Amino acid sequence: MAAEAALEGSQPMDLSQHPSGIVPTLQNIVSTVNLGCELDLKAIALQARNAEYNPKRFAAVIMRIREPKTTALIFASGKMVCTGAKSEEQSKLAARKYARIIQKLNFPAKFKEFTIQNIVASCDVKFPIRLEGLAYSHGAFASYEPELFPGLIYRMRQPKIVLLIFVSGKIVLTGAKFREDTYTAFENIYPVVSEFRKVQQ
Repeated sequence: MAAEAALEGSQPMDLSQHPSGIVPTLQNIVSTVNLGCELDLKAIALQARNAEYNPKRFAAVIMRIREPKTTALIFASGKMVCTGAKSEEQSKLAARKYARIIQKLNFPAKFKEFTIQNIVASCDVKFPIRLEGLAYSHGAFASYEPELFPGLIYRMRQPKIVLLIFVSGKIVLTGAKFREDTYTAFENIYPVVSEFRKVQQ
């Protein structure tokens, strides 16, 4: 994983896509797949090593694999949700591995309608931000209630992304289905947060 991160850092940055010089890091990809058959969750939980099933708590089998490090929620309908991957490719690979495990347990599972549902990314602009000022001037999009949550919540309309902006300069972006939307949203917000940069005394 570290090697992969190092590789990402050493590639020349495309400043046409990232004029700020900052590329948000993908933290979690949520995807869904339709296995195309009804599943007996109890049987899966009894036979698969890495599975837990507590129907009183949650109506799905929770299964984990180490590589790529992910968690799947597998429902009786044959629908599956895969979370925890750090890239779209990893998410697809993990989902395929879960489907393969289900096939090995003698269910006629297929791999249909793989869809990325949410991409969570984060980055650090490396300067503190005046959240009150930002919230005041962008009232239509921003809500900031520090007693409830320390970050400012910015709901961008285009692309439709929610950004959590913290005083420290850290920003979390969520709600994208394509990584390009995450990058676009960050480039849209960068001049805004720069305008509300806190001046250190």
